[in-house]
Amino acid sequence: MKIDSVGIIGGGAWGTALAQAMAFAGRKVTLWAREDDVVAAINARRVNETFLPGVTLDAGIVATGDLAAAAACDAVLLVVPAQHVRRVAHDMRPLLRNGQPVVMCSKGIEQASGKMMGDVLAEELPHVTPLVLSGPSFAADVARGLPAALTLACADEAVGQEVAERLGSAKFRLYWSSDMVGVELGGALKNVLAIAAGIVDGQGLGASAHAALVTRGFAEMRRLGKALGARLETLNGLSGLGDLILTCGSPQSRNMSLGRALGQGEAIDKVLAGRLAVTEGVYTATAVRGLAEANDVDMPICAAVCDVVEGRASVRDVIGQLMQRPLKAED
Repeated sequence: MKIDSVGIIGGGAWGTALAQAMAFAGRKVTLWAREDDVVAAINARRVNETFLPGVTLDAGIVATGDLAAAAACDAVLLVVPAQHVRRVAHDMRPLLRNGQPVVMCSKGIEQASGKMMGDVLAEELPHVTPLVLSGPSFAADVARGLPAALTLACADEAVGQEVAERLGSAKFRLYWSSDMVGVELGGALKNVLAIAAGIVDGQGLGASAHAALVTRGFAEMRRLGKALGARLETLNGLSGLGDLILTCGSPQSRNMSLGRALGQGEAIDKVLAGRLAVTEGVYTATAVRGLAEANDVDMPICAAVCDVVEGRASVRDVIGQLMQRPLKAED
């Protein structure tokens, strides 16, 4: 499979970091961004001051506001916020070739439909070869060339291996899998659980409570994964447990930092108003609750996050409710 050029759709922090990773892998990179000032800054000064300040970008990265220019590359990485994936994918439909590899890098679940990103991709771009990328990776680390390992999933595992070998590098290690549902689900749920972990920290409940929250959150991830057909070994890997550990363990995570602010008593509208980047867990929480109810899966932590971000319950109320749940055998 020839992948000499890679188009990155989305000029946020993660899209910019992936552009850098593809340049490290020796690929010619075209980065599409919606914001004219982001395009201009990257091309003129090799920086994305808006979304990823402090990182000097590879000289070979070309930024553009022309979607067709990025879509013309050998492979495309779709890195727009999850709630905008359908619209952007629809706009790209006439620009993409039959069988062209399109890698979903957005982590979330569509709020309006409750559908996974892979399902949205299949509906809007049925003629491409879909893949999913997820795993523990902060944008700033990847952009600076620090070591990271992620999972690339494709229904055809042989194709996934080929693409992983061409997009990966010594700095950006890619494992492959055929479990697209498991890889997607891990990346989406960890955002919701990171909000919960941040709330625990913001409330000053201690390291023991934090560890318990993350562990029981992982149990919820496994339960929903089983109901949706994900493989347990996938959720035990980089895109599930690995990303959960990272995102719940550092305030670099937008979702954890939002949860921390909520735990300290700030209003969610005020926190979100002060951010340029999207905090995916806020929108995914609603979709996760719907999926859990539709599949009769018990997910009390995710439901509690949903109640908080939608304003139905206070932080103190949901913590009390979780701690007073009936005792049960550990699953």
